[in-house]
Amino acid sequence: MRLTTKGRFAVTAMIDLGLRQSNGPVTLAAISQRQQISLSYLEQLFGKLRRHELVESTRGPGGGYALARHPAQITVADIITSVDEPMDATQCGGKENCLGEGERCMTHDLWSALNARMVEFLSSVTLQKLVDDQLAKGLKVEDKPGIKRAIAAMPTPKLVRINAPNSVFALGNAFSKI
Repeated sequence: MRLTTKGRFAVTAMIDLGLRQSNGPVTLAAISQRQQISLSYLEQLFGKLRRHELVESTRGPGGGYALARHPAQITVADIITSVDEPMDATQCGGKENCLGEGERCMTHDLWSALNARMVEFLSSVTLQKLVDDQLAKGLKVEDKPGIKRAIAAMPTPKLVRINAPNSVFALGNAFSKI
């Protein structure tokens, strides 16, 4: 099994969401900022997580994402498979044609057994356990989401009155008076 950034980021984002969902919907921008994951990448991942009914979205001001089920009912295997991450260590994708034409390689059974153990292990680890592990390590979860806004209030410009000619002709007239 190759666990790529897709699976890693999905699990990380779901832990972040699990830690903060009691405060209401969590924005992807906030997760992006805390976990240093690209916002556009998170949007792709959360689209898949939503289609697999692991998260729910709320639109509008105060919107964001929340878990669709209790964290104890979501496993790491659920998260990884929902973002299309393959959990297969065999060379043939489990089709038993490693050498072509239905021929298996000598290590096919080894990799198939590894697949079974990986799925068994990842299916035994719940999102709730991962959230609890983070809290046990002393992670502090803020009460209010503290995200820096991309749009800040614009400072009010101070008007400066300049007493200068406003055209070439007025400039010429100003010099003619000197």
